[in-house]
Amino acid sequence: MEVITTHTNADFDAMASMLAAKKLYPDAMVAFSGSQERGLRDFFVQSTFYAFDFARIKDVDFGRVSRLILVDIRDPNRIGPFKKLLGTENLEIHVYDHHPLTDGDIRGDIEHIADVGATVTIFTEIFKEQGISITPDEATIMMLGIYEDTGSLTFASTTTRDFRAAAYLLEAGANLNVVSDMLTKELTVEQVELLGEMIQNREIHNVNGIDVTVITVTNETYVGDVAVLVHKIIDMENLDALFVLALLGDRTYLVARSRIDEVDAGEVALAFGGGGHATAASASITGMTLFEAQEKLMDVLDEVIRPIRSAQDIMSFPVKSVEEDVTLKEAGDILSRYNVNVLAVVDEKNKLIGTISRQIVERGVFHKMDAQLVREFMNTDVGTVTPDATLRNVQRMIIDRNQRFLPVVENGVLMGAITRTDLLRALYYGAAPRDTVDDGPEDAFITGNAFTRTKSVVKLMEERLSRRIMTILRDMGAAADELGFNAYAVGGFVRDLWLRRDNFDVDVVVEGDGIAFARHLEKIYDVKVRVHKKFGTAVVIYPDGFKVDVATARTEYYEYPGALPIIEGSTLKLDLYRRDFTINTLAIKITPRGFGTLIDFFGAIRDLKDKVIRVIQNLSFVEDPTRIFRAVRFEQRFNFQIGKQTVKLIKNAVKIDVFDRLAGKRLYSELMLIFEEEYPFRIIQRLDFFGLLAVIHPSLHADKEMEKLFQNIDDVVSWYDLLFLEERYRIRRLYLYALIYQLSNKARHEILVRLEVPGREHTAIIHELNEVKESLYTLASMKSPKPSEIYSKLIHLRLEALLFMMAVTTKKDTKQHLSSFISRLRMVTIRLGGKDLLGMGFEPGSKIGEMLEDLLMKRLDGQVHDRESELKYIRDTYLEEAPHTHRIVSP
Repeated sequence: MEVITTHTNADFDAMASMLAAKKLYPDAMVAFSGSQERGLRDFFVQSTFYAFDFARIKDVDFGRVSRLILVDIRDPNRIGPFKKLLGTENLEIHVYDHHPLTDGDIRGDIEHIADVGATVTIFTEIFKEQGISITPDEATIMMLGIYEDTGSLTFASTTTRDFRAAAYLLEAGANLNVVSDMLTKELTVEQVELLGEMIQNREIHNVNGIDVTVITVTNETYVGDVAVLVHKIIDMENLDALFVLALLGDRTYLVARSRIDEVDAGEVALAFGGGGHATAASASITGMTLFEAQEKLMDVLDEVIRPIRSAQDIMSFPVKSVEEDVTLKEAGDILSRYNVNVLAVVDEKNKLIGTISRQIVERGVFHKMDAQLVREFMNTDVGTVTPDATLRNVQRMIIDRNQRFLPVVENGVLMGAITRTDLLRALYYGAAPRDTVDDGPEDAFITGNAFTRTKSVVKLMEERLSRRIMTILRDMGAAADELGFNAYAVGGFVRDLWLRRDNFDVDVVVEGDGIAFARHLEKIYDVKVRVHKKFGTAVVIYPDGFKVDVATARTEYYEYPGALPIIEGSTLKLDLYRRDFTINTLAIKITPRGFGTLIDFFGAIRDLKDKVIRVIQNLSFVEDPTRIFRAVRFEQRFNFQIGKQTVKLIKNAVKIDVFDRLAGKRLYSELMLIFEEEYPFRIIQRLDFFGLLAVIHPSLHADKEMEKLFQNIDDVVSWYDLLFLEERYRIRRLYLYALIYQLSNKARHEILVRLEVPGREHTAIIHELNEVKESLYTLASMKSPKPSEIYSKLIHLRLEALLFMMAVTTKKDTKQHLSSFISRLRMVTIRLGGKDLLGMGFEPGSKIGEMLEDLLMKRLDGQVHDRESELKYIRDTYLEEAPHTHRIVSP
């Protein structure tokens, strides 16, 4: 049995979406989960042109429901009695919704979710794609849903998709007269009175630099359509953000509306158990008085509202600059090194005197004017703004002057700069196009904290991190703040936190002096610090051994492909920009002001949601070819896909052989990291697909035999782990053996040379693989060997070699012999020792060792089993050889 339902207090979008879903699920029962809004109730009373068969809740046999179709809703607390179906075994859930995902939302087996103004838009697109026709009456109902939820296509949440959907419905015969009649209603006497009270009760609060209007109102009885009154107030007063708390009867309601990016109405409503969009949201509040709700609202607004942006909030800093007496060639070298298109020109006091662009420099060099000075060609007619200039003023300067970038100056001194990219990100929250790669700091000298998407993740941190780690992060943030530094948790730690994977390897980046910060921690907390001055890094070690890596925010450039990077101090953004992939560029602020703010400069959250591995800039693999290996490693670890453009860049890097100058030890290091992954062969196989194994050696291929060997290793080590023995093995060594086992000694040697494996280890690997082969042959040729014979053949081998032999052999007897040796025989010992034999009168010398070895063989074969039988064996076998029999002692 299939059932279609929606949220309680259903509106036109909910009802129209139910109607649309019925066309996709013709056999489904359609039932409201609860009450309907007054406008929808009036529609059912007044409309006679369309009849629709809705079932009553009591007619639904909940025990027979096998598929639940939810429209315009994902919140389990707003589907009335249908909530009790959740968790039912074998229940299939399909979801069609346009609301942002929040924690605890229902997840469907099939989901059609889109960030559009109305859920009806999603169904309209499905109808268009599948060629499903609709009648004019159906089009009219669906148009009601779009018009109501988008304010007749005027709300800020309206998208181009909503306009296209409305056009489609109009072509299908939607009657706009009916839509207008149903949505345009005269206010009742009660609504007019309530509206007047709302206008009188307006209070304007400045929260983080933004004026927010808050209204509290009460009425002894419930008054419908408060949202309509809220919209009228917004339109009359031209308000940017309005929050209404209305105590109607015995329940308090929150209606939230916002027209500006800095105020997210949905996030505010979510704090009260409600939901909605950034522009429009609501909540039904229980368990608190109107006064308590108002106090909580102010607290939430203070936490949620982003401060109004000024030039200093979105500018990049510090700016790459030159003095006017440098040559064009020198300026060109700096432009190329830092991948920027514009340089500021400053005097010795860092006062701005002009700018020079890459195009001018390149044209000058082309005309053989390399030695000419920058002052001869720089642009001195440059518009500027002060740090407190508003975003609107910044926008006007960049657009009106058609200026690629905008210097930010204070008293003539260059403080930072705003590029067109910075401005676009500030206006659109910083997301890069979905199918492109960011080529770098575009017009500029982007070297600082350009505005980007931020989000508080304190709750996620408290959910996933231990109290101790939270305390460490807060303490570190407070210490950085004392020094005037900003500090951030960065990299894989943040990525895995977002993915809800355990990763407690904490990395902290400091905008300032990372070493000075670490030394400060050492003074005020019980920690030890290990410093690496060359790289501006330190390791902070806590008494229990827990470590936090600290680094100074830095940038880097490469003198040639494959070289190690040249490091320079910088800011968070450039520190993150130098990293390998977008998914590793997240940061969380840990200083007190803004603690727990997630910072996403390069669209990392988008790529994590889309499960895509993408490089940040197009020369990434040329500058550091090992990133290709990491790309494949992350792809397989997270079950992501490498982005199309990144795949293209990988293939190009292989084609032009960027690995030619890559140090072998860096390749070896990447291989070792691959061997620590859960499914290393998948990575090896993918590397082979890209032709990357041939980079190590042309004879390397991920064939079926290698795949079987890797799988056998996994099986063998799983078996060994269950023995719970103390001796540990090196899984890296086992997988390395598997990688090169099938090759000749010559090929193995060439691979180890290419990987720059140290001489002693190189020799040991070759020797051990040869011993594995010889020992397997020996074991296979032995007919019913005694335990002592097995022991003698295998005792000289390391544990990795023994486990590898078990993985290699296909012979059952050989595997049993190895199993017996690993789990039992090699731990067998005898009770007597050299001192015992000397005490029995035997002379010191090699004979003692031979006797003990003989005794061990007898113990292995079960001929002796305790000290007494060992003594007896020695007496019976070697007594006549003892020169001082009078010294023989009894046990």
